Amino acid sequence: MFEDKTLKCRECGNEFIFTASEQQFYADKGFQNEPGRCPACRAARRQQSGGAPRSDRPMYDVICDGCGKPTQVPFQPRGDRPVYCRECFQANKSENRY
Repeated sequence: MFEDKTLKCRECGNEFIFTASEQQFYADKGFQNEPGRCPACRAARRQQSGGAPRSDRPMYDVICDGCGKPTQVPFQPRGDRPVYCRECFQANKSENRY
């Protein structure tokens, strides 16, 4: 069903192969976009961020709807949904697992 495709990396401009097995993996995961970066640039980007939060992302001061303590979140709350601190979010997340 899938065939290897040649794509161009938006980071370095080099061409890379998006293999049929990678395409199957993306389809299985429900990903709708093809990769924009070659494997080397994707690895470099992961290595560079190291899983750390982006420092250029604005943080917003809020009061946690779970415990009432002040916290910061990386999105601007709209007021139509509750906003939780990290601890309350993790607690709610683990309670709602099936």
